[in-house]
Amino acid sequence: MSARRRGAGILGRLLIVASVLAVGAGGVWVVTAAVTPEAGPTTMEIPALEVAAAEVEPGSVAPVNTTLAGGKAAAGGATERPDPPAEQRSGPQSIAEWAARTEPAVGVPARALMAYGHAELALRSAQPGCRVSWATLAGIGRIESNHGRYGGAVFGADGRPSKPIIGVPLDGSPGVKAITDTDGGRFDGDARHDRAVGPMQFIPSTWARYAADGNGDGRGDPQQIDDAALAAAHYLCADGRDMAGAQGWWAGVMSYNHSVEYAQKVFGLADRYAKAARGR
Repeated sequence: MSARRRGAGILGRLLIVASVLAVGAGGVWVVTAAVTPEAGPTTMEIPALEVAAAEVEPGSVAPVNTTLAGGKAAAGGATERPDPPAEQRSGPQSIAEWAARTEPAVGVPARALMAYGHAELALRSAQPGCRVSWATLAGIGRIESNHGRYGGAVFGADGRPSKPIIGVPLDGSPGVKAITDTDGGRFDGDARHDRAVGPMQFIPSTWARYAADGNGDGRGDPQQIDDAALAAAHYLCADGRDMAGAQGWWAGVMSYNHSVEYAQKVFGLADRYAKAARGR
């Protein structure tokens, strides 16, 4: 009888422990589900299709490289005051003021321009030989997500889109590369295939390598435009590339997407943005 009572007591305690573990596991699942983006349906909205390719021979020339004069990168959204370009010398200005002035001329949302400008200044400090410009980053941002407006999203003041920007499944469908899941759905909400994520459309495995903290909040988020633009700048500047020279520029952009047509589209956009910002 005593042995049976002891056995029943042990069994009861085991059931209590099992119940606690079950509740704990359920709690972990809820938290994880809450922070993992839901994979959206496949859409035919492809920003790149709206852009014409520039008629330029690959490697022959780089787009006009208008850069932000002076200044240095600042954590938390680029608030340092660079010296303004010659055509805008009405006094010192912040990146935010430059972006507000430039937005009407180039048709790029000011919040996105702030991120592109901040990334340029950050790379000028970290890799001065790269000379990547905000205009090239803007060209890529237009092709990849229409500057964060993919699927009707808009950037908030914090640089995050109103809804996660997640591309189509990379499942080997016609015209789509096949890439099986590399992040367990953490960034793209898809545990079967990878999807490009965020305004600069990083594949999760690439983000894992180039993740950056452009807004100074202590973490890298591919959906946040300051983080994404800075990561894109690092990606373009890899291998010691000079993004102001013809060979380096084409090599950098085609490493982002190995397509001549893609690079020609980015070229046309970057060249146009730079000239418009200069008032041409």
